[in-house]
Amino acid sequence: MQALLGVLFHFIGGFASGSFYIPYKKVRNWAWESYWIVGGIFSWLFAPLVAAYLTVPDFMGIISRTDSTTVMWTYLMGLFWGVGGLTFGLGMRYLGVSLGMSFILGFSSAFGALVPPIYRDFVGTTDGETFTGMLSSPGGQVVLLGIALCLVGIAVCGKAGTMKEKEMTTEQKTEGIKEFDIKKGFTVGIISGVLSACFNYGIEAGKPMALEAVQMGGNPLFQNNVTFVVILWGGLTTNFIWCMILNARNKTFSNYTDKGTPLLRNYLFSALAGVTWFMQFFFYGMGESKLGNGASSWILHMAFIILISSVWGMALGEWRGVRRKTFRTILAGVAVIMTSIMVVGLGNSF
Repeated sequence: MQALLGVLFHFIGGFASGSFYIPYKKVRNWAWESYWIVGGIFSWLFAPLVAAYLTVPDFMGIISRTDSTTVMWTYLMGLFWGVGGLTFGLGMRYLGVSLGMSFILGFSSAFGALVPPIYRDFVGTTDGETFTGMLSSPGGQVVLLGIALCLVGIAVCGKAGTMKEKEMTTEQKTEGIKEFDIKKGFTVGIISGVLSACFNYGIEAGKPMALEAVQMGGNPLFQNNVTFVVILWGGLTTNFIWCMILNARNKTFSNYTDKGTPLLRNYLFSALAGVTWFMQFFFYGMGESKLGNGASSWILHMAFIILISSVWGMALGEWRGVRRKTFRTILAGVAVIMTSIMVVGLGNSF
């Protein structure tokens, strides 16, 4: 039952992440950097603070009492993840929702799922799932098989993207994605996928804060909310600096006060996107509390995001006009990813 609840929470989180970019499409006449940072302030500052305040007693006291090295590493992982988040936004611009999510999160799935267990082996800790432990247990072997299947599914989705790029005219490509560019998209996607996995490392680094939250009487279901505050401070730092640079370079500071744009609409949809984005990790934290911060949690989270974003991409017409073979290829990739979810869930139940 605990494993089933964990999978359910990861699905809800995946739905939030796979859907968060949709409100940004409703923003009018703002530069990317403007709506990205407005949404980001809600994602990485306001929403985490509100969630921690409501669910973790004395969360700021926990942070202040935590060893500075722990806080530093948690924040640093957030900084690295923030770079991944920046390039993630660019990936969405160049590849679209469905292909962008599939390609980028493929790398994040592999690095985020496997590096923490490998790290525990490297430092010799038994506090959590280790890679050698996964190799030596039937359940761990099944989970690794699920990870391999997920990567195969992502590769198939990537193949569908290249097929789409070759067969569509420029007009067809930009009909669903205004700035479609396969080369730029794959380049920033690799960077984003690798660095986005740092969020999972940040959860691992900040584990002492989560444990203290439970010791102080907090609900174990929400223990990670205090850790998210510090990780997302790091993410906010990198994103804020870069978006301010772009505002200055592109002379887009006026976006925030330009009455010639639908200001209220733009702020509301950017805020909605930001809060929706945060909900992915709110529910990820709940799922992780049921399944543990091992390969199972991360791969389930990523696979659900890919599934939901693929459905959204199809609904938004990003694959309109492609040949049936190409469309069947993206469907096959999503089907393999769904199979991997079931395999990981099976392995976690051993």
